[in-house]
Amino acid sequence: MFEDALMESGGKIKTKSKYFVIVGIIINFSIIAAMILIPLIYPEALPTASLTTLLVAPPPPPPPPPPPPPAPVHIEKVVSEMMNNQLTAPTKIPKEIKMVKEEAPPSMAGVAGMDGMAGGSAGGVMGGILGGIGTGPAPVVKAAAPKKIAVSAGVIAGNKIGGMDVRYPPIARSARIQGTVVLQATISKGGTIENLRVLNGPPMLQQAALEAVKTWRYKPYLLNGEPVEVETQVNVVFTLGG
Repeated sequence: MFEDALMESGGKIKTKSKYFVIVGIIINFSIIAAMILIPLIYPEALPTASLTTLLVAPPPPPPPPPPPPPAPVHIEKVVSEMMNNQLTAPTKIPKEIKMVKEEAPPSMAGVAGMDGMAGGSAGGVMGGILGGIGTGPAPVVKAAAPKKIAVSAGVIAGNKIGGMDVRYPPIARSARIQGTVVLQATISKGGTIENLRVLNGPPMLQQAALEAVKTWRYKPYLLNGEPVEVETQVNVVFTLGG
């Protein structure tokens, strides 16, 4: 009977302790849930100082200080040295720099030849030359004649002095071809024909015109009393009527 009583009391104790554990867990969870939910449901219950601290943004940081001004750079002039009439780099930097004063240019009163320029007297080589030019007659300068000038066909035709007559080609006459052959020619200083070439005209009449004109002679064309070459045109007219 004593053992049965011990066994029964042991079962009752175990059963009661199990209920206590479950009830304790439920109470703890309830307290924790209340602590979490009450601030969410009733925010005014929170301390005002902590809310103000959380909601107010912190002030911005102060601007950085301005950079210090750059240190002045002292540039020292280096005086170059002349050795054997050559510019060389200085071996050391001088502590003091001396100002070099340029001398005034010499006056022109004592230069030889200036008196000759003013009055024509020979005060030296330059003065003698300038003085002679000032007192003597002015030199006559001749303009060089051009090598070649252009003259119209009408003007140069009056200078013709000889040459073969133009022959009408028999084939062109039979074909009743007529017209004017225009030739470009250079008349030399001696009056001969050079660089003769055809510009235009009937083809059957060109050869006859070339053979005749290349034998023509002209008086030399004078410019300022001197003969010059002349570039001109020669017109050879072929007509069936003669």
